[in-house]
Amino acid sequence: MASNPANNSVIVISPQYCAPYQLDLFTAKGVKKITQDRYLGAFDINGNHIFKVESNGFFSSRLILVDAAGVPVVSLKPVNFSAHDKMKVYRGDSTDPNDLLFTVKKSKFFQFKTSLDVVLASNTTGDVCDFKIKQTYNEKSCVIYRGNSDNIIAQMHKNKAVREKVRGKDTFVVTIYPNVDYAFVITLGAVLDEINYRPPNAGGGGGGGPRRAGGGTDVGGGGGGGGGGVVSDVGGP
Repeated sequence: MASNPANNSVIVISPQYCAPYQLDLFTAKGVKKITQDRYLGAFDINGNHIFKVESNGFFSSRLILVDAAGVPVVSLKPVNFSAHDKMKVYRGDSTDPNDLLFTVKKSKFFQFKTSLDVVLASNTTGDVCDFKIKQTYNEKSCVIYRGNSDNIIAQMHKNKAVREKVRGKDTFVVTIYPNVDYAFVITLGAVLDEINYRPPNAGGGGGGGPRRAGGGTDVGGGGGGGGGGVVSDVGGP
């Protein structure tokens, strides 16, 4: 559960989700027989399902990221009535404090463009974030940085061409840099999507309703045009 500056690797959830090369994945919602309602799924470049977000029940605000076999990878739990929109992410199906992996919160209370701070559980002071997510105003792209540096670990950008591989909506290309935990990156995309969707300081179950009048709930995507060619696919963890 750490980033490793020595070799520029980022391992937060598990080393099994790291590849030594740049990796492109797809995310989409509304994929028939795979994703639930508004929740996103993640796919390799051949359209094979590798992760999806599931609701823990109508009366629960907790979400679970599961792999293609249905095994829980992480749990996402909103911190209701916090000063900044905040979510805690735990290992597997747990919400035990000992299984906390990281916390994500808005960098500032008032924002025109969404900026999120990611603080690892090992960062006990939380004075400086370990990773930062910066989203464009139109929510069509985002970039994930290591801390407050310019060191990019992943990017996401909206791309309708993905629908040729994945029959869904709100389709994005997610470019993960070498030796970066792609389950961690997909989880950050899910957290960003949920924070965009939930009304500020939402309480109660069901994840709340859309906060924007236009009803858009896109997950952020990133900066450049896909970060180069696709070099490999992931057949599942």
